[in-house]
Amino acid sequence: MRSTAGTVEQALIAPRYLAGGGDPGWVTVPLHRAAGWSYGHDPLMPRVILTSPDQLTQLRIDPDPDDPWWTIRHARNADKPAWTATFDARTPVEIIAAFTDALTDPSAPAGTGADPYAPLREAKWDTPHHLYGLVSPDGIALVEHLGSTDGDLWLIETAVTQGPTIWRALVTGSTPAHLITAVTRSLADQTPVARDPSRIPGFARDRMSVSTRRVPAADVASALERRVSTLTARHTTPPAAAVPPHVPPPRRTR
Repeated sequence: MRSTAGTVEQALIAPRYLAGGGDPGWVTVPLHRAAGWSYGHDPLMPRVILTSPDQLTQLRIDPDPDDPWWTIRHARNADKPAWTATFDARTPVEIIAAFTDALTDPSAPAGTGADPYAPLREAKWDTPHHLYGLVSPDGIALVEHLGSTDGDLWLIETAVTQGPTIWRALVTGSTPAHLITAVTRSLADQTPVARDPSRIPGFARDRMSVSTRRVPAADVASALERRVSTLTARHTTPPAAAVPPHVPPPRRTR
């Protein structure tokens, strides 16, 4: 970002699903510092692996041009089935973070009553004649629930008309519904996301809205710290209020 007298130029991009990948640390740093996920480091391999404290969930970032860069796997546990979510490299980190934030939320609902389509319907996404899912008003993003003999899955895909796929996410149907709903809620969010002006994606430039602004450099530098602090607070249980000791009323004397 270009800096001038303590400020930097920042680009705001909408819709957010066209903003490009962004900084992976927006996802990985809070997982490690706020949620306690451990990480393995192999200096000879260009990948990141984070594991949840209970060892049941693993996030893997593997920069392979032929496969999804982001993979989140949860192992089978008691009567709960295993599940997997994958995201391509150009998936905005804000959308992946919506998934991981919901995953690590200690107050998240245990049930499966959430409807992943609900946030999209509220944002006026519609069903085209040739598909069964919902498509964004600009026709670029698609969310579809697919079923097969091998199981069901959720497909999220962005592409311009007659153009290649920009990014794709696949989430198995056994994934808790509130996690999928967190992703669709982020997709439907019309709030622009911030990017470095020099790294605005070249794809679909004519389909996105880009505005620039100058903001204090300190605010940009501390954005991730503020995010970590906010997510850490979810795991901090405030101490119970002390119960005052019972003092019997004074006895009356004559």
